[in-house]
Amino acid sequence: MPWPQVNDDELFDIISRETQRQNTGLQLIASENFASPAVLEAAGSPLTNKYSEGYPGRRYYGGNLLIDEAETLARERVKALFGADHANVQPHSGANANMAVYLALLTPGDKVMGLSLDHGGHLTHGSPVNFSGQLYEFVSYAVTDSDERLDYAQIADTARRERPKLIIAGATAYPRIIDPAPLRAIADEVGAYFLFDAAHIAGLIVGGVHPNPMPYADVVTFTTHKTMRGPRGGCILCTEPLAKDIDRAVFPGMQGGPLEHIIAAKAVSFLEASTEDFKTYASQIVSNSAALAEGLANEGFRLVSGGTDNHLMLLDLRPFNEELTGKIAQEKLDAVGITTNKNTIPNDPRSPFVTSGLRLGTPAVTTQGMKEQEMAQIAQLIASTLREDNSEDNLKAQVADLCSRFVPYADLA
Repeated sequence: MPWPQVNDDELFDIISRETQRQNTGLQLIASENFASPAVLEAAGSPLTNKYSEGYPGRRYYGGNLLIDEAETLARERVKALFGADHANVQPHSGANANMAVYLALLTPGDKVMGLSLDHGGHLTHGSPVNFSGQLYEFVSYAVTDSDERLDYAQIADTARRERPKLIIAGATAYPRIIDPAPLRAIADEVGAYFLFDAAHIAGLIVGGVHPNPMPYADVVTFTTHKTMRGPRGGCILCTEPLAKDIDRAVFPGMQGGPLEHIIAAKAVSFLEASTEDFKTYASQIVSNSAALAEGLANEGFRLVSGGTDNHLMLLDLRPFNEELTGKIAQEKLDAVGITTNKNTIPNDPRSPFVTSGLRLGTPAVTTQGMKEQEMAQIAQLIASTLREDNSEDNLKAQVADLCSRFVPYADLA
């Protein structure tokens, strides 16, 4: 039977306009990136047609011989990248990956310790509106008031007092290196499992510009987009003793059929991340982040923790303009083609829907080929936009001119 003879012009027009937005604007959201054409090709492949509940060699449906090859390839590639005993590449997202770990290691009501959400932690690290906060008893550690960084001695004191069953490292808005070694020692002292949520920094880890937590953690979770530059999805790495429990928690515990077209795209991104070019890329992300942070500091913004060691920075907008909120700043920057996100800062007096901060990241612009010189220009554009010392049309034209020299998807324009 032939395919329906209908052209969905309405939907594909939306896709075309979104591609145009990505090609012509500055994408500075720290959790976003541009997937390669090969990743896009795999994600859009006929592998989407196959149902494959289970794992390679243990499927509930026939016809999975080649699917097994693709999923095994993804697992072996990512294990090699991190030096892991075991990998599960089926989670649909980082949140799903974390949920599976909790299901595997914990019983509802168990005590878990993670970074406070308003100090940079993630929704799945104990938010009361999230499954994590609803099913488990969470206690938090925080950054210090003095330098807005993690204090491992304070974390140890909290762990000794609270005796959690699981300690989580990782963040969604923390601009500094997270050292896994002292956290492993703390977990050992109190008899806790150690989970490192590397969602934001996975690409920096495999690129050699952030310490690898795998030798220290019982489990590492991450997303395959962000700094990994793959498709949207999640992954779990763990030690061999936990492998069966983790796999059972993903399927049948939490998910049904895996998205094998996305797993294939993950395999492509893992191969790309194994190259010397990717190491150069990861290093440039960090260099660009430092350059952008310096440029913004020179424009009068205060950087939380005084700067950045990784791919992101968190701006406290109040010294720049006491009345300027993160919500307003995000909207003003959107209007000229600079995409960012409002974000709370430590001890923020404003609500998470308004915020005093703005989070910026350099993975996407680095993928486009921009370097330190462009970061200085971007800092000036951000400051000029928020000072309103230039017309919106003029600023939009400057952004478009900069992006025209670094078009990510020229073939899709």
